[in-house]
Amino acid sequence: MTLLEIMRASAVLPVIVIDDPEDAVPLAQALVAGGIRTLEVTLRTKYALDAIKAMSQVEGAIVGVGTLTQPEEFAAARDAGAVFGVSPGLTPALIAAAKSSGLPLLPGVMTPSEVMVAREHGFKQLKLFPAVPAGGVALLSGIGGPLPDVTFCPTGGISQETAPQFLALKNVACVGGSWLTPKDVIKARDWARITEIAKAASSLRG
Repeated sequence: MTLLEIMRASAVLPVIVIDDPEDAVPLAQALVAGGIRTLEVTLRTKYALDAIKAMSQVEGAIVGVGTLTQPEEFAAARDAGAVFGVSPGLTPALIAAAKSSGLPLLPGVMTPSEVMVAREHGFKQLKLFPAVPAGGVALLSGIGGPLPDVTFCPTGGISQETAPQFLALKNVACVGGSWLTPKDVIKARDWARITEIAKAASSLRG
């Protein structure tokens, strides 16, 4: 799959933090059952790579790695089974790591200049981050005029209620959100509730 196809596979890309490795597989299964196939497992806990490895075995799941900030993380995530990466920003070192590892990267940008720099390096699928503080729907609408060939996954400050406003834009393929995986629901291992949330998120694209 291309990165654009991965982005379009689900309306919402859940931002996942794994605190207990035992939660990885049932969480992925619950999300996929609700129609959310693309899963971003963030490198914010020591269990992230193990979770990626386990989730990659779940039928229907398209597992990626999030919060890539160091070049050495790319190969490790790819070897764990990640099929795409997400970073909060873009640096020369990350550009080199993405190209050498072969891991498709969705890099974070916040301004038109950053969008143009990313595009110059061959990145046309980008993460607007943090989306709402950066300008949200208005910013994306404005960027769409002069830079119509760039597609975004806005992330940061987006909710179930505001997501449809972003998804209605021509240059938005999906949105990122942490509301699909509430910590208290995961701690309670209420996988049926996760599936309910995922179903609601799946219907947002209309």
